[in-house]
Order: sequence, then C-alpha cells, then structure tokens
Amino acid sequence: MPPSVKFAVIPVAGLGTRFLPATKAVPKEMLPIVDKPTLQYIVEEAFSAGIEHIVLIQGRYKGCIEDHFDTSYELEDTLEKRNKTADLEMVRKIARLGPITSIRQKAPLGLGHAVLCARPIIGDAPFAVLLGDDLYRTEANKRSGIGQLIDAFEATGKGQIALMQVPLSEIHKYGAAEGKVDDKNERLFHISDLVEKPPKGTEKTDRAVVGRYVLPPRVWGLLEATKVGKGGEIQLTDALDALQKEQGLMGVTVDGKRVDAGDKLGFLEANLREALSRTDLKSGTVTLMQELLAELK
Repeated sequence: MPPSVKFAVIPVAGLGTRFLPATKAVPKEMLPIVDKPTLQYIVEEAFSAGIEHIVLIQGRYKGCIEDHFDTSYELEDTLEKRNKTADLEMVRKIARLGPITSIRQKAPLGLGHAVLCARPIIGDAPFAVLLGDDLYRTEANKRSGIGQLIDAFEATGKGQIALMQVPLSEIHKYGAAEGKVDDKNERLFHISDLVEKPPKGTEKTDRAVVGRYVLPPRVWGLLEATKVGKGGEIQLTDALDALQKEQGLMGVTVDGKRVDAGDKLGFLEANLREALSRTDLKSGTVTLMQELLAELK
C-alpha cells in the first residue's frame, strides 16, 4: 500500500499577464473571488483533503502571499479592540490553516521546474500539485477535488491526474491524455500517452489535463532528466509521460464543477458561483443578474 499523501505543491510564480493591469502590482493568486483571494480556496481545498504541509513556489514581488497566510498582529489587535469578534476569528483562522513554506523559483523555466523546486522540502514522499487557475467546487458531502485524486492514488499506487472532457477543437490549449476509460469506474482513465498542447490536426483524444495531480517520488528523477521542451520550458507533461511508461499513470474525472479562474470569463463565473452559494448574497445576486439580463433585451 502506498504511503499517504501529506505534502502539496502550489506554483504561484506566474506573472498573471492575462489580468493586466490588475496584476501589475497584485499577484493574480490574490485576486478575490467575492471576498477571499483565489489562492485561499486552493489552500483550503488541500488542507481539507488531509494535506499537512503546503509548499508555495513563488516568484519575485509576491511577499503579500506570505503575509496573507501569516499572523497579522496589528489587524487582529484593532479588530479585538473594536469587538469585531467574527472578523477577528476569520482572520486568525487563515493563519491557522496549517504549515506553509515558500520557495523562490529563481528563473521562469516552466511548471516542471517549479514543481522540482519543492523537492528539498518534500523529499522521498508522494505529493499533490494544485494549480491556482483551476477551482473545483464539490458537494458538501463529497471529497474535495484533490482529495478524490489522493483516494485514487492510495488505492492504486499510481500517479493521478485530473482530467476533463473538452471539444476536440479545444484540446490544443491543454495537455492531452490518451488512453481508455476504466471498465468498472467511468471516472477513472488509464493513460497510455500524454501530449503537451497537441497541434491542431493531430488531436487523438478529448481528455484534457486540468490542474490537479498526485505523484509518486519517482517523478523527481524524471523531472531532473527532462530536457527543455515547448516554449523553452521544462514541461511537467514530459516527465509524466516518462512516468507513465515506467509505472503507469491514471486520470480522474473529478466529481464536481471545475471553473477556470485564469480566464476572464471563468473568473467572472467563479465569482457568480461563489456569490450564489452564500445565503447572504444569493438573493441579491439573482436580482442583479435578472436586472442586467433585462437591460440587454
């Protein structure tokens, strides 16, 4: 039986150019979904799944990320003096989520390189990877998105990747997974090949890789051996393809709703879905949406 997954890597070194000018001074990971930074949703997803230690792979000028998950004495003191108990507890809860370590990615060498930066902290242990652009909303009685991949890894011992079916005309935007659906569980997928953003006209699958991974420690050596690939970067997909050939690799279609918060329309969708899920905002949000739709008629 494979060891339990206790570490998670969250790469946050990107420049967020799709959201300029907002991200000129504010990391894209700190853009709010209603009133909570996007990254906090990812961190909470990881800790809720049983992760015990998160490693953030950061770039320059992102110190506010560390500040957000740290204790804020001045703010807490002010809230306490003003008897704002609920706000005080909310702020303190963020700092108590769990251990978070930050590592600087000193050069923009791609996702594979970013993940490899976490090796000194994680060592010879399996680990999860969560990308901040992909948000997963699951029912309250179901495991979180990354939790479902962890369960599959601990049941099979094989690396797991979150997959989503997309139109063939869109697969060139993603890492693509070829293979077959499991005979007993249609949410599981046996991967035979991985291709990073296949060129148009070469599509062989509609299964896209979407932002969640659980990987065995063998992937460290494969990442070290991975040469620079597409875009002049070390591609995680290339190392995972090598892992598939050595140990096998599986995909999981997460039982939940995935939203691409790295896309402008997806970011708006994430905000609307979050607002509609809250009792204090649902009614007002529905009214606002109806008014806006009426204005278009």
